[in-house]
Amino acid sequence: MHAELAREALYGRLGDLAGSVHGMALLFALDRRDAADGLRAAAAAHDVVLVDRYVASNAAYGAARLHQDADGELVAWVRALEIDRFGIPAPDHQVLVAVPRAVAAARAEHRERTEAGRARDAYESDAGLQERTGAVYAQLAARSWLSPWTVVDGAVGVDAGELAGQLLG
Repeated sequence: MHAELAREALYGRLGDLAGSVHGMALLFALDRRDAADGLRAAAAAHDVVLVDRYVASNAAYGAARLHQDADGELVAWVRALEIDRFGIPAPDHQVLVAVPRAVAAARAEHRERTEAGRARDAYESDAGLQERTGAVYAQLAARSWLSPWTVVDGAVGVDAGELAGQLLG
């Protein structure tokens, strides 16, 4: 439910909610909180659990929206909220698929043009935000925020087998 509300806000359907950095971050955090038991069960039953846009996404986008870096208040707030207060499982390892902003923008434009009903949301439409978010992600990776990180070049594609061997080997 929380992710659906966040999506509606990003498309301007919930008034000025998308303008609130903390409000949007809270919706995404609540969505992960609802999924936490399922994530713990999956981690207990499987060797690998992949989660797209996890806690670091909230930290990176929120910090970028406030023009902060990885050492800023918002990143610390996200960690305190999601990991400490909500008990969302911290990742064992994080993979950053680093995509240059121009490549990401071209992909978003292609999706908008070729997928029915797939307009760019408020975050995707803001080139400056995308640039700042990429910078914060790079800082989080360099600091091994919450866990070790592997950074791969998403502009050339990712060989899943090679990446799995690197992470599991």
